[in-house]
Amino acid sequence: MRIFKINCPECGSPATIRKSDWKDKKLADLYCACSEVECGHTFVFNATFSHSLSPSGLTGNKLVKYLIDQLKPDERQFALNLLNDSLP
Repeated sequence: MRIFKINCPECGSPATIRKSDWKDKKLADLYCACSEVECGHTFVFNATFSHSLSPSGLTGNKLVKYLIDQLKPDERQFALNLLNDSLP
């Protein structure tokens, strides 16, 4: 597994993320501290979602199938009845 690494913008040493403050599901402020004792710089790093390289398997019809597969048999029947009742 890869780990998101942040370096101190002052000295270039590795920094530790102390806190994450999510502004949105695609934007976060990461509160960081430099690991170099003599530097001691603390800073906020903005992390933002840019773009997808491949689509999620949980979109559209695949998401509906995934959710239905998670239902117990009686819950599936209930959902099916709801759908049938909504048809003209």
